[in-house]
Amino acid sequence: MAFKRVGEIMIPLDDYPHLPHWFSLRQALAELEGAQYDVGGAGQVSSPRSALVFDEAYRLLGQLRRRDMFRGLGPRYLADKKVHIKGQDFAVKADPNLLELSYDRLIKKLVEQSEVRVSEVMQPIDTTLDFNDSITKAMSEFVEHEISLIPVLRDGKIAGIVNTVCVAHELAQLIL
Repeated sequence: MAFKRVGEIMIPLDDYPHLPHWFSLRQALAELEGAQYDVGGAGQVSSPRSALVFDEAYRLLGQLRRRDMFRGLGPRYLADKKVHIKGQDFAVKADPNLLELSYDRLIKKLVEQSEVRVSEVMQPIDTTLDFNDSITKAMSEFVEHEISLIPVLRDGKIAGIVNTVCVAHELAQLIL
């Protein structure tokens, strides 16, 4: 039995969250909050950990991962800083427990930061696969680039995505 092609196991673009670059983090969070997709067509459901980000011409700009949203929502006053004292630089790590000192202020800051545009915190995507590439190529790209999602192109356009969940599901079908 031959390995399937990524096009056979990918999540179609229509089934995966994707956003315009001008969306706010609040809007992106709302999109991701209820999103789910079918893994391998077998009724196994998973929640996406990111959304694809497109421009006005529907060109892929990058992806917005949950951790990017966390970074964007983090209050700026708790960002790690460099302090210069008597000719020496010191790295000062912020203590996230300080947020508990003022819950109301934390909520206010989260709401303020939720208006940040996804384009300000998203990550670029440098790796793509072709619809006819093998899942072994996908596995290799995941490992080499330390990523967990790769857009799949068909005739030069984004057709969907393949992620580590899709590939692991296919491997389980072959091995187990």
